[in-house]
Amino acid sequence: MRSSVLLVAMSECPVVFSRLLLVATLLLNQCTGQSAHSSGAKVQRRFEYKYSFKGPHLVQPDGTIPFWDHYGDAIPSEESIRITPSLKSKTGSVWSKYLHTDENWEVEVVFRINGRGRVGADGLAVWYTEEGGQDGPIFGGKDQWKGLGVFFDSYDNDQLNNNPYIMIMLNDGTQQYNHERDGVNQILGGCIRDFRNKPHPTRAKIEYYDKVLTIFYHNGVTSNKDDFEICARLENVDLPKHGYFGVSAATGGLADDHDVLAFLTHSLVASKEEKTAEPEDVSTKEERRKIEQEYQEYDEKLSKAKEDYQKEHPKKPGEYMDEENVFEAPEMRNMKIILDGQSEIYSLVKALSIKLDEVVSHLEKQMSLSTKVNQEKTQVTDLLSGQKEIVDHIRDIRSITDDVKSKVSSLGQGTVKQDGDAGVLKSLQDLEGYIAAVHSDVKSLAASTQMTTNRPSAEHQCVTTSYLLTFFAVQLICIMGFMFCRAKREAASKKFY
Repeated sequence: MRSSVLLVAMSECPVVFSRLLLVATLLLNQCTGQSAHSSGAKVQRRFEYKYSFKGPHLVQPDGTIPFWDHYGDAIPSEESIRITPSLKSKTGSVWSKYLHTDENWEVEVVFRINGRGRVGADGLAVWYTEEGGQDGPIFGGKDQWKGLGVFFDSYDNDQLNNNPYIMIMLNDGTQQYNHERDGVNQILGGCIRDFRNKPHPTRAKIEYYDKVLTIFYHNGVTSNKDDFEICARLENVDLPKHGYFGVSAATGGLADDHDVLAFLTHSLVASKEEKTAEPEDVSTKEERRKIEQEYQEYDEKLSKAKEDYQKEHPKKPGEYMDEENVFEAPEMRNMKIILDGQSEIYSLVKALSIKLDEVVSHLEKQMSLSTKVNQEKTQVTDLLSGQKEIVDHIRDIRSITDDVKSKVSSLGQGTVKQDGDAGVLKSLQDLEGYIAAVHSDVKSLAASTQMTTNRPSAEHQCVTTSYLLTFFAVQLICIMGFMFCRAKREAASKKFY
């Protein structure tokens, strides 16, 4: 409805409407100039394509990158540049071909650092130096550089538990980087941020304007590209007026994939340096007052024309839609965004709770299995010790049986030479045969016990009653045989006296 009213107003009074637009434009320019002046020089951003790269179609058919060179183990592809693959002791880098000549600039690096391990190595570096295209031991770059180095250090060399760490370092070409202490004495600023294995690409924005260096960081948790936070801010920073941009990475004993998806460079220019043509000179207060008065008059005329049009063209039911019902209010839109965010958070928390329940159930199952294994191990140990004792007793019985057998044999030989005791000899022979039978039974019992001991079994049985009765019977027979032999021997010896 508003658009139709404006069209009618423009058709009925085009001169008034054109002058009204001119006045509104002048007032808008004045307000913009006042706000820029009160907050300092307004910064204009100019994209520098010769110092940038971004997929898709990042690589040319011959394998080169437009306006960039890659070195070492860097692998360019259609969507990104893999600075180093996840292999041990690899280094790679990519550097701009042309020298950057603007003093104020801003670069945004979009990258991923992924690895299988909980700890990665070594890290990634973003450079702005007077010399480019040189490999070296400092995250794949040259040591004793001259310029700026922003390092994303993954590995904790000094064992201070302060990694992963984003650090800012300046070098005048004479200082050497201290690997053992992670360059702690050379760090000018930084922040502890985990940039490995993120669901979305990690972003780092480095801004240098009017000798103020600011590092912004995007953690890669959300897909919002503008969700940056300040990592560090340094003032009175002197960087080379001209330099080369570069990105390098390195791996050590541990390895990660270091991928750079985009490198976007902008030159920062203050608006006061731009040559803008002003349409008219409205600096005096009197002219400003006249313009405001004309604006009010034209606004009143426009409102009156709108009312006249509504009277001449009354609204019919269903002809025009109510804008208040069609377009939602900003408050409702913000509330909807908040509710959507909370719903997403709730769903994520719910999914995390389900995963935690699965982990807890798995741990409980593992604990129950380990407890059962320990119990079975204890039972096996007890069974083996009991069987060992039985085998020892059987060996003792065997030795006693052999001793009795030898004594009975010697006694039988002695009594054969004597006269008049054939019945005793027969009894001794019967006793010897019975003892031999018992000896064979004991041997078979020992062999079966040894086989039971060597055979692994999940079910364990105790000693049966028949084994115990056999053991006691053998002992009783041995004792009786020993006593009988002793009595016969004493009786035989008395015949000589």
